[in-house]
Amino acid sequence: MRSLRVVACAAVAVGAGLALTTPAVAAPTDSTVVTFNVVGAGLDITAPETASLGSGLPGTVLSGSIGTVRVTDQRGAPDASWTATVTSTHFETGGGSPSERILASQVDYWSGPGAEEEGNGTFTPGQLTSANAEPLDTVNPIVAFTHTGGTGINSVAWSPTLNVNIPASAVVGLYTGTVTHSVA
Repeated sequence: MRSLRVVACAAVAVGAGLALTTPAVAAPTDSTVVTFNVVGAGLDITAPETASLGSGLPGTVLSGSIGTVRVTDQRGAPDASWTATVTSTHFETGGGSPSERILASQVDYWSGPGAEEEGNGTFTPGQLTSANAEPLDTVNPIVAFTHTGGTGINSVAWSPTLNVNIPASAVVGLYTGTVTHSVA
């Protein structure tokens, strides 16, 4: 008879609106490992295709900007350091005889300050003022600008000036040379 009472009590409890509880079961779970790549786009330098410094007389100094040079570093490197350098050919007119040639070393370069600096790290001009101008060379590059330290992407622009020391022996003519900026 005892078993009947237990069943009768359970029936009364359910009938009275009391629910019998069952132990909680943990909800099923699953994990997903997520990966993605952060990619770099490289290190690049751009400079104007052409520049005209105007006109000057033999035995004088002709000075002018060649336009904006820009380094863009999108390597995303843990050490985002780089050095921009500059070299030049000799400047010649006519047949390029000694009197028709202004040597690269007779042309001084100064980078001036940086502009539009983006990113972290330290940007340093090679020649901050005209007093720091350095003669160009056909073989040995001079430092135009550097970036040290920092991480990720960065960029800077500058407008270098050339001071052409026109020899007194220079002949009249349109002189042409190539100034080359590089970055590594």
